[in-house]
Amino acid sequence: MSETRTSDRLDEAKLITFGCRLNAWESEVMRDHARAAGLSDTVILNSCAVTAEAERQLRQTIRRTRREHPEAEIVVTGCAAQIDPQRYAAMPEVDRVLGNVEKLQAESWQRLSGGAGSEARVQVADIMTARETAGHLIEGFAEKTRAFVQVQQGCDHRCTFCIIPFGRGPSRSVPIGEIVRQVQTLVASGLREVVLTGVDITSYGADLPGRPTLGQMMRRLLANVPELPRLRLSSVDPVEIDEDVFRLLESEPRFMPHLHLSLQAADDLILKRMKRRHLRADALACIERARAARPDTVFGADIIAGFPTETEAMFRNTVDFVAEAGLTFLHVFPYSERPGTPAARMPAVPKPERKARAQRLRAAGTAAETRFLESRLGKTAQVLVESEGLGRSEHYAPVRTAGPVGEIVTVRLTGLSEDKLRGEPVVGAAA
Repeated sequence: MSETRTSDRLDEAKLITFGCRLNAWESEVMRDHARAAGLSDTVILNSCAVTAEAERQLRQTIRRTRREHPEAEIVVTGCAAQIDPQRYAAMPEVDRVLGNVEKLQAESWQRLSGGAGSEARVQVADIMTARETAGHLIEGFAEKTRAFVQVQQGCDHRCTFCIIPFGRGPSRSVPIGEIVRQVQTLVASGLREVVLTGVDITSYGADLPGRPTLGQMMRRLLANVPELPRLRLSSVDPVEIDEDVFRLLESEPRFMPHLHLSLQAADDLILKRMKRRHLRADALACIERARAARPDTVFGADIIAGFPTETEAMFRNTVDFVAEAGLTFLHVFPYSERPGTPAARMPAVPKPERKARAQRLRAAGTAAETRFLESRLGKTAQVLVESEGLGRSEHYAPVRTAGPVGEIVTVRLTGLSEDKLRGEPVVGAAA
């Protein structure tokens, strides 16, 4: 969760963002709409529903926000609000509930600024009828040097553990021309790195004329915005990465050598019960194909620990995959029941065991990350300085270094402490 902090009396709307990178982009859209509407003394909570813990944190934050801002208008939106709007409308601290479609409409915030008491407290449309994805041009990201750009929305798949399609609706893609215009605007504002994001970005283009693939869109984007220094992808499905993505990895230095895989597990029976589109061998083949294209590519992965019916042997298959595949950055969740999903009706792993397995996976991930960071010592890196004294290399490794915030600097990696590399600027080097 990231939070924009202001004084107790809010001169403009305050955004509190939970969850994914897509939410981060949508919060910037809402920030622009709220500013244009002249909203003040308003707190907007852009929620996540991927786990029960995400919703617990949301409710806790709503209550704390009311204590800190007793006179403010509190608006709850995002996936949790979309999926169960009445639950949040019933909270005495909440003034308005907006759905995932309504939150991106300028008129929603204009009506709110007008103090229209007759407006319904709950404005949440049927997300399954949503078709629009674009039309929201943002000028920049508040206090950020990296921008997230929505290229796709929604999901047509039904993994048995996932509630998010009911918060995001059907898969739909942003036309390439609109993506190019958005990235051009962000680069002109000084941003040096763009992350393409969505709910299921490897499904990009299936609903557009000509059915362009994700890789084809990326190729056209890089060709049309030559001044963009760095491009990344958010989480991708390992079995659906198209050949053009691998070709770009091989030939385009502006495409960063870091892929984050929506893996979830590495045991075939669990993957089938999750209704995933890949098996263990498919994920390994994806990683090998990417390394063949660019040998220094590093991989992150989302993994669920303690999925229903998972035995110790099945879990061990996933743990072993971390080393076998050479994964570097793990994002681990203990399985969380989502009411209404098929997995919630499957025989459950006890919660203490889920947490214990998640801890074991995180330990394996920490060890893998340390090995990778140690392997970079003595090498040079291109680091985007994101805050005073701290940035990220092209491999997404955290690096402590000097340099102007927002600039890419060439450094020699000379040390490692507290899970961060230390980089000494290379005098006279051009990034």
